[in-house]
Amino acid sequence: MSQSGSGRRAAIVAGLRTPFVKMGTSYRDLSARELGALVVRELVERSGIDPRWIQQVVYGQVVPTVSAPNIAREVVFGANLPRSIEAYSVSRACATSYQSTANVVDAIQQGLVDCAISGGADSASDVPITVSKRLQKALVALSNARSAGAKLRAFRGLSPKDLLPEPPALTEPSTGLTMGESAEKMAKENRIGREEQDAFAHRSHVRAAAAWREGRFDGEVMPVYVPPRYEVAVTRDGTVRDDSQLDKYASLRPAFDRRWGTITAGNSSPLTDGASALLLMSEERARAEGLEILGVVRSYAFAALDPRGQMLMGPSYATPIALERAGVSLSDLDLIDMHEAFAAQVLSNLQAFASKEFAARELGRSEPIGEVDMDRFNVNGGSIALGHPFAATGARQITQTLQELKRRGGGLALCTACAAGGLGAAMVLEAAS
Repeated sequence: MSQSGSGRRAAIVAGLRTPFVKMGTSYRDLSARELGALVVRELVERSGIDPRWIQQVVYGQVVPTVSAPNIAREVVFGANLPRSIEAYSVSRACATSYQSTANVVDAIQQGLVDCAISGGADSASDVPITVSKRLQKALVALSNARSAGAKLRAFRGLSPKDLLPEPPALTEPSTGLTMGESAEKMAKENRIGREEQDAFAHRSHVRAAAAWREGRFDGEVMPVYVPPRYEVAVTRDGTVRDDSQLDKYASLRPAFDRRWGTITAGNSSPLTDGASALLLMSEERARAEGLEILGVVRSYAFAALDPRGQMLMGPSYATPIALERAGVSLSDLDLIDMHEAFAAQVLSNLQAFASKEFAARELGRSEPIGEVDMDRFNVNGGSIALGHPFAATGARQITQTLQELKRRGGGLALCTACAAGGLGAAMVLEAAS
């Protein structure tokens, strides 16, 4: 998709997120639905727009909530927006808010809406706990039973283990591997060493801590007052190491391959709770209303690869498509922001970006995507330091990148992410002129 040939361009007017915090901590009593409603309500209030302008909310969630499967519609209600706003939910694993934003961009470009909200929220603290298949069948039989004998027979044959709750599956159905095991596989195959991974993780924390210290996140992160008393506000990300020291990473044990592995809790993104949102409008409507524009979406692309290979290489497949659709090359970009699921995943993708062999073998291209200038890469840290509430990360990247372009006086940027199932997303952004 490219907006270059369209008379309508989708402008990002504002972006906001909650602080991201480690699961089981400050937001343990808040659901993804509640976090999403908080950030959307605050986004609208800060923007100063009339809520009646909003025609659509497209919102995402990766970890499902059984009680509220259409999080987008519940966010409309929870944010006290007009109930006439139509809303639907999307899920594309870690690229979910790329998808919600792309859907809004398409709707604006096609003239279907002039003003809409995208984003995503997830709570690793609030995951659905299910029961075994045998217990499910017994409970159904119990609900249909009409006599005491039938009710007792419903539980006949159940063993104690059938009564245990079942947490969500952590492995990919297509590979039988966890995300961390897939990252470990990539580290081995691409010869990404432990020291290199730890150094990158340290870099992420140092840059994120500096961004917080220097006030660069102040305008894009809202305070969250947490239940039950709502007296204490969470005002910054809970996973950034202000005192990150490179030598401390070496003491951490491998998390997935205990003997030969290099992936640790220190060079991986933590399980996190949080929410983010973007306010998008048609460029002409935003200018007519006198609103400041952060930037426009020049292009986006999604791509897929066989997850049985190197599952987290999605950025290396989606990026060249997005660049081509935007009519630019990697060297034209002022900033690049890549989601940091694992240091090994980022370093593997950077390796592929620069590889002529990868371009020929995997992309059918004669030239590589390009060598990444690290002075322009993840300049304010990434998911390893800031955290990764799955559906919220993409909108966080977009807001963070556009705000940084604004500080630098404009330009072009790429945001990109890998996602479960061998998926990749990429978006080219242009700062407002």
